[in-house]
Amino acid sequence: MENSRKSSCDLAGRVADALVLPAGSTILLGLSGGVDSVVLLHLLHQLAPHHSWRLSALHVHHGISPHAGGWAIFCADLCTHYGIPFQVEHVDIAPLREHGIEAAARKLRHAAFNRQPVDFIALAHHQDDQAETLLLQLLRGAGLRGASAMPVVRRRTGHPTQLRPLLNVARTELLAYARQHALQWVEDESNADDTYPRNFLRHRVLPLLGQRFPSYRVTLTRSARHFAEAGELLDQLAQQDALGALHNGGLEVSRLQALSTSSAKNLLRYFLHSLGAPMPQAVQLDDILQQLCSARKDAVVRLSFGNWQLGRYQGKVYVFPTLSEPDKKFHAQWRGEAAMELSGLGGTLYFDRAIGCGLSLEKLQQATVTVRLRRGAERIRFDDKRPTRTLKNLLQEQGIPPWQRDRLPLLFCGETLVAVPGIGVACDYRAVQGEEGRGLRWITAFAA
Repeated sequence: MENSRKSSCDLAGRVADALVLPAGSTILLGLSGGVDSVVLLHLLHQLAPHHSWRLSALHVHHGISPHAGGWAIFCADLCTHYGIPFQVEHVDIAPLREHGIEAAARKLRHAAFNRQPVDFIALAHHQDDQAETLLLQLLRGAGLRGASAMPVVRRRTGHPTQLRPLLNVARTELLAYARQHALQWVEDESNADDTYPRNFLRHRVLPLLGQRFPSYRVTLTRSARHFAEAGELLDQLAQQDALGALHNGGLEVSRLQALSTSSAKNLLRYFLHSLGAPMPQAVQLDDILQQLCSARKDAVVRLSFGNWQLGRYQGKVYVFPTLSEPDKKFHAQWRGEAAMELSGLGGTLYFDRAIGCGLSLEKLQQATVTVRLRRGAERIRFDDKRPTRTLKNLLQEQGIPPWQRDRLPLLFCGETLVAVPGIGVACDYRAVQGEEGRGLRWITAFAA
């Protein structure tokens, strides 16, 4: 009994050591109801009061299993027992089924976590998960980034930081802890289906591997850390190679051309990853690099990979998700809000408060203010000492890629074009010194 109490304290201490977080941090636990997340909930519930952490839990309801509703109820009851705020988020897996059920479910879970207004997301992945992930990635021919498997801490700009405090804990330890504390959990029947690659490894391959290499979990986890360190060095090299070559979300083709093939591929991979794009297959990446670097200087190149596209224009490379063609008749009224989310155009239009610059708020009140797309023949004058210019010529001069021009939101006051985000404001609508104005910013969801 003394040994089991010591083991319980050791596990709590190891989790505490892995979570060096500021007092008052908000932590949301991804609670599936399985033994792993139930144990992590039990541990965090003990630790949170000692560190002034604010703990909550989220269950993502995929609706795949006929028992999914029961799992959500189980998680809700468990959080009620602990007095922990709890929420369920329902997601529809059908549109992503082409990627495979496992991949689609994972993508939807992470999207749900990313939407939460918290500091940290705690996930219950453990050492066995890490070993399985590494082997799966190697079998898929992944590079260093994929072979790095899962980090204990993953910081991401604009999203909560992900934490995996159990990543160095074996599944057997979690089961022992759960039994010691008489914890209850649910079993996902799909975990027994070895037609899924991960389950095949878990039930068929790893038990056999464990007979010959009992420490495989520890050694594979160590290998993942080595891969992660090597990946960090490659990222540092890519950052050095990228210096001075990134402008307005585009990467200079000349920089790729000046590097060795391996360094150019490393820089291109880094550029894609920085924008959240998936990695193309090795052969596809080679083809993309060759087409980018060998095209004529004035060529406009468009390449597709997965649900993303890559384009070359005026010597720069751009990457962006594949979006449906915008409705030329798009029309939205501005009613004074600080931001307009224009999901159909793939971004958000911000109206920043300003004094003595930007759009004159007083003049904008003279007529209905709307956001539209270009339809042809639009004209605007930025300087009262210069003639009115066509929008087409201005966009070309500014180096705006063709695929961006057709979904660039334009601001009209009545029937007059008064501002083009990132380019300028019509001189007749510019705020004067001391006058309240609005600066216009167009931020796409995939901006660098």
